[in-house]
Amino acid sequence: MGNNNDLQVVSDNTIVVTGAITKMLVKITDTHEFVSLIPTPKAYIKKKMGLDYVEIGYMKRMADVHFPGWTWEIIKGEALGSEAYVVHGRLKWFDNGIWRTGDMVAAHRIQKKRGTSEFVDVGNDIKSANTDTMKKAFNMYLNIADDVYKNQAEDPELSDKQTDDILAIAIKISSEKFDQIQELIENGTINTMNYKGSLAKLRRQNNEKS
Repeated sequence: MGNNNDLQVVSDNTIVVTGAITKMLVKITDTHEFVSLIPTPKAYIKKKMGLDYVEIGYMKRMADVHFPGWTWEIIKGEALGSEAYVVHGRLKWFDNGIWRTGDMVAAHRIQKKRGTSEFVDVGNDIKSANTDTMKKAFNMYLNIADDVYKNQAEDPELSDKQTDDILAIAIKISSEKFDQIQELIENGTINTMNYKGSLAKLRRQNNEKS
């Protein structure tokens, strides 16, 4: 077996990661979870056709802060007839000791003057296609603006206050209800996803009891 910094090959299909590599992978996970939970300032959140989006300037600044040295390369760009322009780009970033890359593809609709087939500004459409692709890559690979793009993985465990509040209602109903709710909290059946509904139900039961 090698030292703790090695990848240990156990069989043709099995590789065990040990030592410094394991620590590095943990740091990568921690960094991405940290960035994912950073709330995007409202000033950088805009709306288009009813959907929220984030300005590219903010995402670049976040990448500079948390993944300095990142680069963006356009691998390919092409028009889909006269309707849209597609960009295939590649993001490269330094992530806790290793260089990583991720590809992304996005399309932007080519704008035409109303009632005609005349283009408004093809150059701007190409630029927008590149920006859209970059933003998708920043979010997908760096977890920037996960709150806006609905990519956050919420911690399902109740906070101490939530636990205290729901148990305080349960004990008013009965000691049996208290034990039942405590067990449901411990096994994860009651969590942040259904906490409000569970609390409301207990309050109704308590009011009916009174």
